[in-house]
Amino acid sequence: MTEIAGRSFVKSFFLDTDVAVVYSNLCCMTRCIVAAICDSVHDFILMIMEEKRLKKTFLALAMIGTMAFSLTAYGGESEIADNAESTKETTMAVTDAENMEDVGEAPDYSKTECWYKIPEITKDVDTFYIYSTVTMSANEGDPDYASLDNTEMLEGVEIEHKIKSSAFEDSTNVFIPYYRQASMKLMGDVWQKDGNVEAAISGMPYDDLTAALNYYFENYNEGRPFIFAGHSQGSALVRLLLKTYFKDHPEYYDRMVAAYAIGYSITKEDLEENPHLKFATGEDDTGVIISWHAEGPKNSEAKTINAAMLPNGVAINPLNWKTDDTYASASENLGSLVMDEKTGKTEIRDIGADAQLDTARGTVVTHAAAVPNEMVEFSGPESFHQDDYSIFYNNIKDNVAKRIAAYQANR
Repeated sequence: MTEIAGRSFVKSFFLDTDVAVVYSNLCCMTRCIVAAICDSVHDFILMIMEEKRLKKTFLALAMIGTMAFSLTAYGGESEIADNAESTKETTMAVTDAENMEDVGEAPDYSKTECWYKIPEITKDVDTFYIYSTVTMSANEGDPDYASLDNTEMLEGVEIEHKIKSSAFEDSTNVFIPYYRQASMKLMGDVWQKDGNVEAAISGMPYDDLTAALNYYFENYNEGRPFIFAGHSQGSALVRLLLKTYFKDHPEYYDRMVAAYAIGYSITKEDLEENPHLKFATGEDDTGVIISWHAEGPKNSEAKTINAAMLPNGVAINPLNWKTDDTYASASENLGSLVMDEKTGKTEIRDIGADAQLDTARGTVVTHAAAVPNEMVEFSGPESFHQDDYSIFYNNIKDNVAKRIAAYQANR
């Protein structure tokens, strides 16, 4: 109705009035419009100054005129116009620059508060673990990267340790640094644009963890062999650091028992382009990478792709430790870790978790009685991404011990 009414006004204005009057009226209207715009801009700027959280929106509007935002992080299709890509790039660039002031200074890993876990040294082998994406930033104005005091991150890391990184505690001293991680929303936006999440993690998160590794090796490791592990975003960083940091530090890499990059793809191209990297072929080879994605048959049949999966991904079966599609029954599962959401307590149960590789997808298909990821649009109808560790928890613990024993036997 607004558009039609506007057209009627313009038609009447020009047809029913002589040129001079038209010109005079246009000048008057222009002055009024400009004055109104100036007043609006003035009020808008005052509002922005009062509300710091709107500063990001102001700068984005000033640069690109208008902002189109869609929740593509969860797999929905964007309805932005033809210039969507350039608009999105500009918006993301502004967002990244503005969010720098929201996440604080770089961590100083000489301070204990920059670590979730610095263990008492009781084992001959360490684990350096990088946690997964535990910050959502789902609300407008939320930062794209988490500060070290971000409550959501602090609570998420504690839960993650209970159900994932604790699998390494029986055999190793587990070190877990805090880092300024990318949010779920930013990871999804970058994935939708690039087909991978590397642009989201290759800046601040990568820099933080490079600093953490440097401090760990120079001050905590004391020459011990180590396991390098993570999940999801953490494993994406494991992958990136294996290709770069450890290529530049062979003196450290030579002591790596294994890398558990679970919940993010290691690809055939990664291995071909980085000859120093080797993927596991059995249950006790060392200096190798272990990786898989857990999913149910519905995901496999639908060929669902998510942000943690890359083309040409490779995987190993966490029950029989084979890289082909040999089926492993649930009887080979040593126990899954189940957490009571009300009490926070965990226990080992038999949830019928079998395993068979879908070698074309680089995934492990299981009929485990587990709850699929709730973000169906993001992960597909039957993703067990959040349970990549817990479904095969005792098998991971057992495998860590076997690879350490094999490493020590060969030294």
